[in-house]
Amino acid sequence: MSPTAVLHAEWIKIRSVRASLGSLIALFVVSLALTGLVYASLPSDSSELGDDRLLAAFYALNFAQVAAIAFGTTAMSSEYVHHGLRVSLAAVPNRDLFYAAKAAVIGAAALVVGLVTTFASFALGQGLLGDDGIGLGHPGAVRACVGGGVGLALTALLATGLAALLRSGVATLSVLVPFTLIVSFVVGDVAGGAAQYLPDRAARQALLADPEGTLGPWSGLAVAALWSLAALLVGWWAVRRRDA
Repeated sequence: MSPTAVLHAEWIKIRSVRASLGSLIALFVVSLALTGLVYASLPSDSSELGDDRLLAAFYALNFAQVAAIAFGTTAMSSEYVHHGLRVSLAAVPNRDLFYAAKAAVIGAAALVVGLVTTFASFALGQGLLGDDGIGLGHPGAVRACVGGGVGLALTALLATGLAALLRSGVATLSVLVPFTLIVSFVVGDVAGGAAQYLPDRAARQALLADPEGTLGPWSGLAVAALWSLAALLVGWWAVRRRDA
């Protein structure tokens, strides 16, 4: 099969597996729903938004990360349900091509939905604030919207690589969801500056008006990308070396 045909086949899989498609849709829907609920309940003077108005605009991304993890996990782990990987490799014997196509489609889908989500959430939240809202002309706003979308795509790819290694959606979610929601914050309080190199903390730098620590917005995304690349490489090793 040609690379184009394999990419198309992987896209069909994502659209066909309800868990994967549902997670991708949830990434967008949950972000907008939470943004609407939070900003609609704020007082008119927006005094509860804190010092960093830019970071506050992307509050819902804390929960969108879970949907991104679920998307990357289910899109990859579905291959290990009922020996689906055997069928996939029978159609595409080249394991490198199969894995690269799957990662590319997952990353591209998460990136497109992630960018739409961040821009839409930003516009919705600031629109609900009326005159107190900030626009895309605010310093760092476009960068934060783009960085937030990229960060969600990197999160999905991190989950993809780990799912390829663990061969289990449950195991992957059991590792990444608590790590993102709980462990990262606990380690951050204990480890201090070193915690900024954790994947979710590094990607968060792009959302800050004035990034903290030694990492800037783009270098923070680069660190998160290295985590995702490492996970994908480990997953690639597992797909190449292990029996289907």
